[in-house]
Amino acid sequence: MESYQEAKRKYYLSEFELYDGDRYITFNIVDICAVRDEITVAITNGGKISVCEFDLKSYGRRLYFEYGIMQEQIAVDDFTQFKESINYDN
Repeated sequence: MESYQEAKRKYYLSEFELYDGDRYITFNIVDICAVRDEITVAITNGGKISVCEFDLKSYGRRLYFEYGIMQEQIAVDDFTQFKESINYDN
């Protein structure tokens, strides 16, 4: 199982989209805190952005949190990393 610090470095600002039956909700990882077993994510839903903390749980080797009324399990491994190369010289 990867440590919280490894997960934090690996998944910082990674993105995940969840379709709720009406629209897509986008999640971006902001922080993973091992001390409190929490994950902080920025959530974009219907054009509104909020930052929320969730209890971080584990099942086997997977870290996940539960979201929404149906307690949808969202695994940290399901997030996608976006690496951009920014050239500040131009």
